[in-house]
Amino acid sequence: MTHVPMQADGAERQPLEIFTERAYLQYAMYVILDRALPHVADGLKPVQRRIVFAMSELGLAHTSKHKKSARTVGDVIGKYHPHGDSACYEAMVHLAQAFTCRYPLVDGQGNWGTADDPKSFAAMRYTESRLTPYARALLQELGEGTVDWTPNFDGTLQEPALLPARLPNVLANGATGIAVGMATDIPPHNIRELVAAAVELLDNPETSIRDLCRHLPGPDFPTGPEIITPKEEMIRLYETGHGAVRMRAVHHRENGDIVVTALPYQASGSKILEQIAAQMQGKKLPMVADLRDESDHEEPTRLVIVPKSNRVDTDALMAHLFATTDLEQSFRVNMNVVGTDGRPGVRNLKELLVDWLSFRRETVRRRLSHRLEKVDARLHILDGLVIAFLNLDEVIRIVRTEDEPKPVLMARFNLSDIQAEAILQTRLRHLARLEEMKLTGEQTNLAEEKAHLERILASEKRMTSLIRRELREDAEKYGDERRSPIVIRAEAQALAREEIVPTEPVTVVLSSKGWVRAAKGHEADPEKLPYKSGDEFLGAARGLSSDQAVFLDDTGRSYSIPAHALPSARGYGEPLTGRLDPPAGARFLSVLMGKADQTLLLASDAGYGFVAQVGDLHAKNRAGKALITLPPNSLPLQPMPLADPENSLLLAVTSEGRMLLFPLSDLPHMARGKGNKIIQIPPAKAKAREEILIQLLALSPDQGVVIHSGRRHLTYGPGQLSRFQGERGRRGLKLPRGFRRVDRVEPAGAGAGEGSEEQAQLFE
Repeated sequence: MTHVPMQADGAERQPLEIFTERAYLQYAMYVILDRALPHVADGLKPVQRRIVFAMSELGLAHTSKHKKSARTVGDVIGKYHPHGDSACYEAMVHLAQAFTCRYPLVDGQGNWGTADDPKSFAAMRYTESRLTPYARALLQELGEGTVDWTPNFDGTLQEPALLPARLPNVLANGATGIAVGMATDIPPHNIRELVAAAVELLDNPETSIRDLCRHLPGPDFPTGPEIITPKEEMIRLYETGHGAVRMRAVHHRENGDIVVTALPYQASGSKILEQIAAQMQGKKLPMVADLRDESDHEEPTRLVIVPKSNRVDTDALMAHLFATTDLEQSFRVNMNVVGTDGRPGVRNLKELLVDWLSFRRETVRRRLSHRLEKVDARLHILDGLVIAFLNLDEVIRIVRTEDEPKPVLMARFNLSDIQAEAILQTRLRHLARLEEMKLTGEQTNLAEEKAHLERILASEKRMTSLIRRELREDAEKYGDERRSPIVIRAEAQALAREEIVPTEPVTVVLSSKGWVRAAKGHEADPEKLPYKSGDEFLGAARGLSSDQAVFLDDTGRSYSIPAHALPSARGYGEPLTGRLDPPAGARFLSVLMGKADQTLLLASDAGYGFVAQVGDLHAKNRAGKALITLPPNSLPLQPMPLADPENSLLLAVTSEGRMLLFPLSDLPHMARGKGNKIIQIPPAKAKAREEILIQLLALSPDQGVVIHSGRRHLTYGPGQLSRFQGERGRRGLKLPRGFRRVDRVEPAGAGAGEGSEEQAQLFE
């Protein structure tokens, strides 16, 4: 479809595709250039530039009285920036906050927010403001022909397109902003270091960024945190224009307490205290006894952390807090600015300084040229005045006698219109002899100044010397010492769970309906604890509060919960389903505890099993992990701890009274799965299995067993027990008649007897 610019009815018509694309691009460029990104020349966004200019026009210099902020905002939005007053005032607040700007441009009086809550400032009708001394570095040369002026939004006033900054404010105060498709995050820097780097670049344009970093080692944040980013990483950041700066709070010991005196840039002290308090309430920080916020007007940041005792390793504690709270943060760096060519882009340190220095050189050139024009104009007038004084009588006669003295004076003494006008505007009091001497002296001084200006403008070397001298003077005038020390620190590591959680004995109790609780100590009798109506004791595990409590359900899945996080045994506890997400209809069968490297035997009643470690049972999520692969219609057995799996024998007993003994080392070590066949059991022909594996027992080679069936028991010593030994996966031998339904099998102890003759006959 072709574009039709204008129709007969005066309406412009174009395809929607073209219109929307053009409109979006125009909007994007507007946001990038006129709202979100700072200019490399003065480091300000348009709204900030207009605020500073409007305040200077109102006469709000640092030597004047403060004036209501509403007056300034009204001038800004009424004359230069037709946007919302709240957005304009918030931009003004940003320029006044000493914890946000490294070198504030606005001196505020009243509530301008706090570091904890930067947006808690009072309304503009309550606050007063004026410019700071540093603002002069941006405004001092404004009326000296240094920058271009553009019409304001309605064409009734003129405003500067840029401010003639005498210092690289774009790096001194930094900037943050989000545009369409791009963003900027420039950290603040120290003026003295910036000027040192700029002077180095003036003297040697081929200086590398690595050499510039000797003068400018890193950002300098107003809140004064430690900068712990390694040197090479910082150099790489300045070489690419993007990266991250790692900051850490500053602290010291005071009467046994830890006192934090400086926080990372844009970090909130109240939020940090909340983060630490949350860990204390969650029993994840037992070594901290108390927290206090002692910040006041004299000490804006003073957070006190009270350890429980003098034995607490404060270095390890602070390393943990650095790793788990906002006491350590990163500032993302993306040095995206609008350059002197009017184009936005990410620039490295050298490109930024070179671009700013070219702007500064042009600004100084325009300032000197403007001054030279002023000097020439004044000298021209002085030449005419001197001629008048030398011919005073004739000048007076012409003025007295001629109706139009101006053209006569111009013709008589060869004067220009400007010179003749200046003579006619001269008052009688200035016709004294003393005034003639003043004019001659002024003429001499201006002639010397003109020669000086022309020499500078004609020599790049002299121009460079002037820029260098002015930079150093301004750095001395407005600069200060570095606030953020650059230090080498080890990477912060959070304390291990074992170091945080108090290690004390606990007994975890599981009921048949899946309710769980943890009793302190190992002396509690789980079966005598009270249970809800219809519920009863199912299983218990003894361990330490720093261990994981592991639960196994009838689907073969395992779950884990830190023991210290379980409810107290003073009540009934709480259902596991409130903390875990087992499959629908699943039932919890057992609970166990132990160290992660402890060996276990895992098996199903279908006769399959494998050796694993307790750590293999730990799950990271509420849904647990698939641990034992179960054949159809089978259930997992209670996990069995193993003391010496390599030198033990495994005794397997089925519900039909079959028993098999083989080396435990024949079973594989696995983290999960079905395992290998322990004893052969016929597959189930219906939902209910006719024969199942009911018990497994790990025995030493010289150990016997006692088999219980009802009231009867049968003892086998190691010799008789060896008759049941066979290859893994065999059917096994049947026990004597009367012991075909086994209740339980237990070890008889090392060196147990061989059993009675009656028992032997039964076996035969």
